[in-house]
Amino acid sequence: MFDMDGVLADCQSSWVQVHKYFGVSNDHSLEAYLRGDIDDLEFMRSDIRLWTQKEPGITADRICDILSKVPLMPGAREAVRGLRKAGFKTAVVSAGIDLLADRIADELSIDVRLANGLVLDDKCRLLGDGILRVRLMDKGDAVTEAGKAVGAEKKDIISVGNSIYDVSMFERSSFGIAFCPSDDEIKKKAGAVVDVKNLSKILDVIDSHTRR
Repeated sequence: MFDMDGVLADCQSSWVQVHKYFGVSNDHSLEAYLRGDIDDLEFMRSDIRLWTQKEPGITADRICDILSKVPLMPGAREAVRGLRKAGFKTAVVSAGIDLLADRIADELSIDVRLANGLVLDDKCRLLGDGILRVRLMDKGDAVTEAGKAVGAEKKDIISVGNSIYDVSMFERSSFGIAFCPSDDEIKKKAGAVVDVKNLSKILDVIDSHTRR
């Protein structure tokens, strides 16, 4: 199971990527979310509102174009190719935007993708609401759901994440890898840490783990 932002995709956050394009910040709503004042859906609505205020009538194609500038993480192709060759099924589990998750999953031939969506009208314009599939602070349910989709139980699942938001992924997995971790909390919960910005480095870690 891969987190997307900061793991498969070389960006801090797909949501923040769009914010940066429009020159806006979601710091206020992020703080409200972390305090528990708003839930995941309202957090998404507040983010989308920042974009529609800047560009009324913005479409999904426009968001896709902005996100098309996000590169794959170095070594991502090699990592997924190596896992598939070793017989693993792969999945993206992300609270990021599904337009980017779908692109990456298609490029890398990833088996399952779970990420959050944007509600659109019949002309593909953003209506202001999000589609919640993965909770930022509780990705564990999505990990279990993705595992069921490929016939994997907790004992079969290995997760790769980079921040405190991915701790719940590790809790629903047999083994967690912190990739270029952004905080100490994810390091504490990981079975292994990869500090080199090359995702293919997880292959040796996984090989060593599965040989135990």
